[in-house]
Order: sequence, then C-alpha cells, then structure tokens
Amino acid sequence: WSRAVFEDMKRGGVTAANCTCAVWEGFRGTMENIAQWHNWFKSCDDLLIQVRAVSDIQRAKAEGKVGIVLGWQNASPIEDRLDFLGLFKNLGVGVVQLTYNTQNLVGSGCYESEDGGLSDFGRDVIDEMNQLGMLIDLSHVGSKTSADAIRHSKAPVCYSHICPKALREHPRNKTDEELRFIAEQGGFVGVTMFPPFLPKGANSSLEDYLDAIEHVINVAGENQVGIGTDMTQDYGEPFFDWITHDKGTGRKLTDFGEIKNPPGFQRLGEFPNLTTAMITRGWTEKQIRKVMGENWLTILAKVWGE
Repeated sequence: WSRAVFEDMKRGGVTAANCTCAVWEGFRGTMENIAQWHNWFKSCDDLLIQVRAVSDIQRAKAEGKVGIVLGWQNASPIEDRLDFLGLFKNLGVGVVQLTYNTQNLVGSGCYESEDGGLSDFGRDVIDEMNQLGMLIDLSHVGSKTSADAIRHSKAPVCYSHICPKALREHPRNKTDEELRFIAEQGGFVGVTMFPPFLPKGANSSLEDYLDAIEHVINVAGENQVGIGTDMTQDYGEPFFDWITHDKGTGRKLTDFGEIKNPPGFQRLGEFPNLTTAMITRGWTEKQIRKVMGENWLTILAKVWGE
C-alpha cells in the first residue's frame, strides 16, 4: 500500500475496499500494521476515509474519496484471546477471515490435508464476532469448517473473494454446492479475478472474469454477489513467497506461477473497464449497480448493525 496506490484507487472510482492488515501476523504484528494504516488515514486524509459503518462508505462516495475497511485474512491476530476481538473492532477492523489456508485455533484452511471442522474456540470466536458486528469471511477456509461456521453464525457470512470450482479445479475455489449453501443461509459471495483461480490462469481476460461472476450469479442469485478482486497491485515476489508458505515460513502450500491480471484491468485505476465490459455483455444498470457495490452495502448493513 502507498499513496500512489490510493491515488490509483480514486482514479478508478473505487468508493470502498476491504484492505488486508493481517495474513500470518500475530497480535503485535497486526497492531503495527493497523498503526501504519492510521498513519495513512492522517497523511492521506485528502484521499482516504476509514470505514467503520456503511454511512462512512456513503460519505466517501459523496466526497469523492476512498473508503478503507480494515480486514484480516486470518484470525491469528487474536492469538488465544477472545477479548482481543473487541479491541480490534474499536480500532476499525470490520471483516475477519477465520483461517488463512491452513490450520489455526479456529479451524482448518482450504490447503489443510484434513479439515477437522470448526473448533469449540472457533464457535466462541463466531459468537463474539456476531455480538460485535464483524463480518465473517470464509474465502480461504476449508469446506467442513466453512459449513460449520455458516450453520453456527447468527449473522450472514461471506466468501469475500473466490472463484467457482465448476470453471477451474483449485483448492481455493468453491463448488456450486458450497455457493448455493451460503446463499441459502443469507450469505454473500465476492468473486475474485486473481489469475491462478480463473480458467485460463495468466492468460485470462475480462471476459473470463465476467464468466466467473455470471456463473456465481446463476448459482447464488444476483442479490448476493459482488466484486472481490483480490488485487495485489505493486506486490513483488517476496510477498507471494511469504503468503504461500504455511504461517509464512513453513511448508510450501502452492506455486501460483505467473500472476498477470487480465488486460484492461491490471491496475485499480482501470476499474471503469470492468463496468464497460458489463455493459457490452448486456447487463442492465440495475444489475451493474448491485454487483459493483449495492449488494455489499446490504450485507455490511446487516452485519454491522445499520
């Protein structure tokens, strides 16, 4: 992240984004990351608004700024302390993924060889997140742990950034059955354009990305689907090496190969090209508005309590 990236987000008309501030980090590392974000909120206040409520997203839209939702890819920052969730909520963390690819105290990730399901501690974590109004994310979570979480949560949950397994077999992609189940329980699905998860990998086009979105819409319904780009703009090889090793330093989990976003949507400033592609496909204005943001606002309002 940098001011240059924030400027590109504004150039692309991005009103709000769920921005990762924890992947493998524990408590201290995450606090340091959040401190950096709060520094950016001050130094880039002409560009950024910290999002704690849906009204902040609406204000970002009105003021032509970029709303930043602080989110986690892993529940590791709370370590074994439920009370840390409230602390992080007060600092602005609004979205928490239960596991990142492998096993943690909450449950199993999608790369774990055996999915043991949601732990009892994980159930306590979900109860606390429900009470605090934090959105539960299951994108990198194993199938059994995800199903357990969907059943246990009293609030809607999401797959914030996934692709359909029907179009490409990959541990990170979700089956139609999984997509249908989360939708039936009132959940939400964000569709990613991360190349390794698309059918043609690094050779994927915007059309391939739209194919993935439309497939998910056909399974989950157009009211419960949105954009979840998983954009990694300006990140280099050390970052991808870190995230593809268990806990950052353990066993190698996967090799993404070449990571090249679809032509026309390789940077955040090119977001309008996605809208143009939707129009060319024959999408209605109502459909575009829903998928490009209105559906996200609906689930965030339900979970955050507005």
